[in-house]
Amino acid sequence: MTRDASACPETGTIGLENRASRTAFALLGAVQVTLIATITVITVALPAVQRDLRGDDTDLVLVTSAYGLSFGGLLLLGGRLADLLGPRRVFVTGMAVFGLASVAAGLAPGTGVLVVARFAEGAGAALAAPAAMALLGVVFPDPRRRMRATAVWGVLSSAGATAGIVLSGVVTTWVPWRWVFLVPVAVAAVAVTVTPRLLPADPPPRRSRIDWPGAVLVTAGLAALIHGAERSGWTVLAGAVLLVLFVLVERRSAVPLMPLPFLRGRALPLVAVMLCAGAMASGFFLLSLYLQQVRGLSPLWTSVAFLLSAPAVLVSAPLAGRLVPRLGIRRVLAIGLTVAGAGLLLLSVLDAPYAGLVVFPCGAGMTFSAAALAVMRDARDGEGGLAGGLLNTAMEIGPPLGLAVLVSLAGAHSHHPSSGYAFALRSAAAALVVTALFSAFPRRTR
Repeated sequence: MTRDASACPETGTIGLENRASRTAFALLGAVQVTLIATITVITVALPAVQRDLRGDDTDLVLVTSAYGLSFGGLLLLGGRLADLLGPRRVFVTGMAVFGLASVAAGLAPGTGVLVVARFAEGAGAALAAPAAMALLGVVFPDPRRRMRATAVWGVLSSAGATAGIVLSGVVTTWVPWRWVFLVPVAVAAVAVTVTPRLLPADPPPRRSRIDWPGAVLVTAGLAALIHGAERSGWTVLAGAVLLVLFVLVERRSAVPLMPLPFLRGRALPLVAVMLCAGAMASGFFLLSLYLQQVRGLSPLWTSVAFLLSAPAVLVSAPLAGRLVPRLGIRRVLAIGLTVAGAGLLLLSVLDAPYAGLVVFPCGAGMTFSAAALAVMRDARDGEGGLAGGLLNTAMEIGPPLGLAVLVSLAGAHSHHPSSGYAFALRSAAAALVVTALFSAFPRRTR
C-alpha cells in the first residue's frame, strides 16, 4: 500500500491516498455495524436457542445481556488502551478476541458456554469500537474529510441495530440459529487479516500508568447500570453509586481514565445519543411486539417492515454533513432530535407506523451524526480512543435504560398494548423535543 508523501500539518500523521482511505473507512464502518448488530442478532433466535440447548428463561436472559454487559462496561477502558498502546494494535487485538468468541458462540454445546462466549465477544468489541473511531484520524488527517467521515460514522450504529434485527429474522426463518454468528466471524477474520496491510503501524506505546481503580469502578458501575435497568432497581442504584465513586477517584487521579474537563461541551451531545439510542431500541422493541403479538406478523415479515428505515438512515448522514457547516453542530443536533421526536409520534400510530419508520430513523441518524462530530471535535492526539469510548458508552447505556423506563410507562398507563405502547412512544418523543430545546437555545435554557 502506498501513502501520501506529505504529513498533515494539523495532526502530524501521514495521510492515506484517497482510494486506500475509502477502503480503510469501509472496513472500519463494516466493523462498527457488525459490533452493534451483534447486540440484537440473537434476539429473534432465542426460542430456537432454548429448544436446542435446553436452557431455561434465566439462561436466555444471560445470553441476551452478556454481550451488552461486557461491551458497555469495558468501553472506557478500551478507549484508554487505544490511546496508550496505539489504535491499530488494540483494534486488531479486539477483533481477534471478538472473532474467536463468535466461533465459540456458534459452536456452543450448552448455554453456559454460549454465555461465556457472548461475554468474550463483548470484551473484544469494547477494545475494537473506540479504537476504530480513533483510527478515523489516521485514515482522514484532513479536517474537512474527517468531518464528513465522522458524520457518516454517527449513523453506523443505528444501521447496525437494524441489520441485527433483519439478519436474525432471516436466519431463523431458513437456517439453524448458529448461523447468526457467521457474519461476525467473517468480518473479524477480514479485519484481522487486512488491517496490518491497510493502515500504517502505530507509534511506540506511550509509557503511562493506567488508572486501574477508576477502570474497575466505571466497568462495574456501567455493567450494574446496564444489567439492572431492566431487572432490579437496587442494581441500578449500586451502579449509580459506583459511578459517583468513579468521578471522585478521577478528580484525584494523576492519570485519570477519563479526564473530567474532557466532558466540557460534550455532555449534551452524549445525553442526546443516550436518549435517541434508548428511544430507537425501545420503539423498535415495542413495535416488534405489536406487529407479532397483535397484528400476527411472522418474524420474517416483521424484519422486512424494519427495512423501511434503511433509506432514511443512509440519507441522514450526508444531510447532517451538509447542514453542519451552515448551521453549526448544536442546531443540527436540535433539528435531528426534533425530527426524531416527530417520527416517534408517527410511530405511536401503531396501526399505521410506516411513516414513523422513515421519519424517526432520519432524525435519529442526524442526531447521531451531529453528536459524533461534537464529541470528536477538538479531540487532540491521544484522545481519539477516549472520545470513541464515551460515544459508544452513551450508545450502550441508552437502550437498557430506555427499555426499562418506557416498558414500565406502557404497563402503568394501560394493560392494552395499543394504548400503553403509544403512550410510551409519545413520552419518548417529548423527552427528545425537550433535549432539542436545550441544544438550540443553550443560554436561555441554562
